[in-house]
Amino acid sequence: MKTVRRMVYRDLLTSIGFVTVAFLALFSFIDLVSELRWVDASNPDGYQIRHALFYVATLSVSTLYELLPITVLIGSVFVMSRMAQSSEYTVLRTSGLDPRRALRMMLGVGVVFTIATFVIGDFLAPAADRTGQLVRSRYTGMITVGQTGAWLREKGADASYAVNVGAMQSDGSMHNVRIFAFGTDGRLRSTTEAKAAHVATGGRWELQDVQHTTFPRAADGVQAQARRSSEPQSSWDTTLTAEMVSVALLRPDRMSTIDLFRYMQHLESNNQSSQRYEIEFWRKLFYPMSCLVMVVLALPFAYLHFRQGGISTFVFIGVMTGISFFLLNNLFGHFGNLRNWWPWLTAAAPGIIYSLLSLSAFGWLVLRR
Repeated sequence: MKTVRRMVYRDLLTSIGFVTVAFLALFSFIDLVSELRWVDASNPDGYQIRHALFYVATLSVSTLYELLPITVLIGSVFVMSRMAQSSEYTVLRTSGLDPRRALRMMLGVGVVFTIATFVIGDFLAPAADRTGQLVRSRYTGMITVGQTGAWLREKGADASYAVNVGAMQSDGSMHNVRIFAFGTDGRLRSTTEAKAAHVATGGRWELQDVQHTTFPRAADGVQAQARRSSEPQSSWDTTLTAEMVSVALLRPDRMSTIDLFRYMQHLESNNQSSQRYEIEFWRKLFYPMSCLVMVVLALPFAYLHFRQGGISTFVFIGVMTGISFFLLNNLFGHFGNLRNWWPWLTAAAPGIIYSLLSLSAFGWLVLRR
């Protein structure tokens, strides 16, 4: 049985590796084509093709994390279908490979890729994405999110603050910073606008080219005029760190589990909605386990009987199943955020659905036929 296990594992690893490299090359080529628009060949000190290649290489780590469950399914379906087509799996069955032992063997492969997916998504992908963003921002400008930048909230003893950071450079400096101060009654007390800022030691932001606007409380029903002032430099005491700002500027699915958890705590302590980040947190935990679901879903293909040439149909079914899982996983994330579903259930639902499908197919094709 060790010889059989070694043979099946070798075929599975070879097939999954080939499919992963093929898909990764395709998606990396698409990312490179999209990135070429930022290349400035006329400026030797600007964003060059080598920088674009490096940035795409860092993106490929996150792409690999997203693709692994799909490539595990496609590669496993191909191996199981080929073994069934050549009657190789029939010989293994007559040699003592019963369905439960085959299931345990496939789960062993799934565990390996589950661990690999978790390590890539929680350690390698966040570090690679942060490195790529910093290198890209060094030559093209700044890290930013959409048209309004990143929004954060700070809660003080006698006031609360809404902070908007337009962009962040590779050295950690922030640009187009706006700070809105609200009183305990929810009334806007002041606004502070700074063209640049950086986080100093001791939990303090050093602001440059600052514009202050205060809104005095109305007296005797008459609204007082707003007071405006400007100064070249100013400081603001806060608990917001540079890491929190960079986390807010990064996509939640590119963050590590620990960073997500810490940022969720910060949002909850400031009475902000953390639904989106909670869903991503639980998805980080459940998504690697989908590799186990995929190998179980591929096992029934070894028990099918078809003629020469029919293997392409089943490989196509595997491809479509993997794509449908990817789409369903994204759809549940969006619907869960919109409908305020339980985060853990939203993240686990696609895996649960495909687990039931795989176990149903395994029970019908393997145990009852």
